[in-house]
Amino acid sequence: MLKVGLTGGIGCGKSTVTRLFAAMDVPVIDADQIAHQLVEKAQPTLNQIQLAFGNSVINTDGSLNRAALREIVFFDIEQKQRLEAILHPLVFKTITTALEKLSTPYCLIAIPLLFESGKADFVDRVLVIDCPVATQIERVSQRDHLTAETIQAIIDSQVSRAFRTTHADDVIDNSDAEDRLAEQVKKLHNSYLSLSACRDNPVCEQHHHL
Repeated sequence: MLKVGLTGGIGCGKSTVTRLFAAMDVPVIDADQIAHQLVEKAQPTLNQIQLAFGNSVINTDGSLNRAALREIVFFDIEQKQRLEAILHPLVFKTITTALEKLSTPYCLIAIPLLFESGKADFVDRVLVIDCPVATQIERVSQRDHLTAETIQAIIDSQVSRAFRTTHADDVIDNSDAEDRLAEQVKKLHNSYLSLSACRDNPVCEQHHHL
C-alpha cells in the first residue's frame, strides 16, 4: 500500500483536502486526532505530561489545559522537545497499528509537522498543501481569533514554505476557489491509484523510472 504523507503550514487547508480525499473512500490517518486521543482524561500519556510539566497543565476536571501547555512549550525549545519525546513515539506507533489494518491501494497520513519531526521517511510520498503566508494569516485569524503576531510566530516555528514545496513529491495549491481544489485532489487520487498499481508490477515500476 502506498503511504502518502499530507502536510502543510497552519491555515493552508489540510483538513479541507483530507475531507475531499475521504469523500472518495480514501482512508485518512490523522496524527493530530491521534495526539488528541492520547491526551484525553485518564489516559497514561496525560499522566506522563502531568509528571513532566506539573499540575498547571491539568484543568480542575482532570483534562489537559492546552493553553497552559502551549504557553510552556511554544517559547521554550527544550520543553517543546520534551513534549515531543513523550508524544511522537506513541503517535507513530498508533499510526503503524492503523496501517496494518488497511488493505486499500493507498492511504493518506495527515502529519502537520512531518518535516519538523524528521519523519518524511515514514511515508512513500509527501503531499504538501500550499498557500501564500498572507492567506495563512487571514484564515487562521478568522478561524482561531489569534493576533497576526501570534500566527506569524507559529508560522516562523515551522519549516518555511519554500522548504516544504522543495521537498514535496506533490503540491496542492490551496489559494484558489474550492472547485479548483477538488479538481487537483481528483487528479492526484488517480495518480496515486496508478502509482500503487505500479508498485505491484515490476515492469510498470521500471518504466515509471525511465
